[in-house]
Amino acid sequence: MFAALLLLYALALIALGIWAGRSVRHTSDFFVAGRSLGAGLIFATFLAANLGAGTTVGATGYAYQDGLAAWWWDGSAGIGSLVLAFWVGPRIWREAKRLGLLTVGDFLEHHFGRGVRALGAFIVWAGSFAILCGQLRGAGEVLEVVAGIPLNMGAFLAAAATVAYFVAGGLMSAVRVNVVQVVVMLVGFGLAVPFVAGGTPSWSAVAQDTSFWRGSEVGWPTLFLLGPAFFLSPGLLQKGFGAQNAAALRRGVALNGVTLMVFACLPVLFGLAARALFPDLPRRDMAMPALFAEAVPPAVGAFALLAVLSAEISTADAVLFMLATSGARDFYKGFLRPSASDRDVLRVARLLAVVGGLVGFGLTYVFDTIGDALQFFYRLMTLTLAAPILGGLFLPRAGRGGALAAILVGVVTYVTIEIMTQGAGYGWAAPHLIGLAASAVTYLILAIFN
Repeated sequence: MFAALLLLYALALIALGIWAGRSVRHTSDFFVAGRSLGAGLIFATFLAANLGAGTTVGATGYAYQDGLAAWWWDGSAGIGSLVLAFWVGPRIWREAKRLGLLTVGDFLEHHFGRGVRALGAFIVWAGSFAILCGQLRGAGEVLEVVAGIPLNMGAFLAAAATVAYFVAGGLMSAVRVNVVQVVVMLVGFGLAVPFVAGGTPSWSAVAQDTSFWRGSEVGWPTLFLLGPAFFLSPGLLQKGFGAQNAAALRRGVALNGVTLMVFACLPVLFGLAARALFPDLPRRDMAMPALFAEAVPPAVGAFALLAVLSAEISTADAVLFMLATSGARDFYKGFLRPSASDRDVLRVARLLAVVGGLVGFGLTYVFDTIGDALQFFYRLMTLTLAAPILGGLFLPRAGRGGALAAILVGVVTYVTIEIMTQGAGYGWAAPHLIGLAASAVTYLILAIFN
């Protein structure tokens, strides 16, 4: 039954993506949807991108393990989104509109030259495969529990569906599909809440041994890991480039941020319920699929699991968007073939989406959990992009040397502290936080004395 529902749903998404992308003929349509998105579509495409495997399956797994502190996983994403809405987003949108920028790589080259564009694009492009892997692995977890499909086969099917509708029209297709996915997500999770809450005995006993502020792996320090990723992510910034004006961007992203902070309560509820009902799960990432498969009525469970799959696929298309457009614009046209025509760049972007889906699927054999894959990506992205993006917007005088030095100092510091302390850091100062501080100080010093 669920397999048939899943098949029909996947075919409907692919058909909608093809229909929405039928008029895409130029890179401006594929990359930024012709800068035509109003606040409602901005809200839908941002929320769809942000509600992925990490914020659903991964966050529920953290709640299964750490309890109330898991709120900070999704809550940090919401706080970071508010920074994007009111501080970073409108400013970078105005610059992108004025200069005709299509990618974050265009922004970096404008301020710091081709070298910074290449280094930033390479590091983030490589790291993006990790977050794509996380989404596909999450989809595989669901299909394994519900339909008995092996995890990696389920991940492959999710990759194939995502690539199929995204290749048709890029952002133009993804935004329209995201609207459907958001509706399915919100309705599916909402239907499950009363059954989960009413069917779990002794809530106080389940939660009493946990702290809201800190658990073994998540807590308030998570804000410094995830928060910056949600206002520095090239994929999210580039989705913002598609807004019709700065006001639409501000409203849409702000509503997305508030929704994420409210939504953050649901994985905590689901994780604590799974801890009470299924205390011996072999992997924490199985908590949400197991709960929806066994603890709610079959019809509600099927719709809730469809919501989980929607979350993972919608974020996967956001990562494909980042990989395909950055690869085509930053590497292919930027370095390999500067004379490439608009049609050539569009063709390469579609090809790279296919390649990205295959590589992301391949990495499901490498990373053991969704959290491992996502944390790797978030740390790498923040260390690479914080100084050049924020510096380019607010203090560009450090120049090319300052941006390159900040990136390299941040990454080297992070790797060194990670090795020296075996990942423990020094108290609350995790290795990636020390690396971020070193990167920021380096950029500021060079900006002041340049």
